[in-house]
Amino acid sequence: QVHLVESGGGLVQPGGSLRLSCAASGSFFGLNSLGWYRQAPGKERELVASIDSGGFTKYADSAKGRFTISRNFGKDTIYLQMDSLKPEDTAVYYCNADFYHGDVWGQGTQVTVSS
Repeated sequence: QVHLVESGGGLVQPGGSLRLSCAASGSFFGLNSLGWYRQAPGKERELVASIDSGGFTKYADSAKGRFTISRNFGKDTIYLQMDSLKPEDTAVYYCNADFYHGDVWGQGTQVTVSS
């Protein structure tokens, strides 16, 4: 089983930047990809970005050109660099590990974009 711990959320002004980190520990057997999801109040959880074992990345349309996902294999950590943040990016951001046998989620970190 994998354990995921997110960090790096907070309050930022529109146009600002934040970098989220997700430290993973445990067994990665059967892992398809690691990624970031977010859930805003009253909305469903949605994929923001993901990266697979080969380094292939996928982004939501809302994240393209502003967010960058990366992975440090040596530290078993993934990052989400978020630039040009908008108020509509406000949400709880969750780290996700997609395994053949199911998903594992972190506890979430709040990102608030407001002036």
